[in-house]
Amino acid sequence: MLKTRMKRLAAANDSVVERLAGIERAMTVLGDEDILDLADITRLMPDTALTEMVHVEMAKRAISL
Repeated sequence: MLKTRMKRLAAANDSVVERLAGIERAMTVLGDEDILDLADITRLMPDTALTEMVHVEMAKRAISL
């Protein structure tokens, strides 16, 4: 029973990691204007992972609001 639960949790974790990696890949292919739009959208949510990801991408591109 414990092995089954551990396998299920591992599969769920793998799924979450894949989804997050997909989001990060999608952000890298967005244009600068789209990244700036995301920054505007997330401006009111400063303590979220998405906001942090947007700011990291903006820093990579040397763009700001």
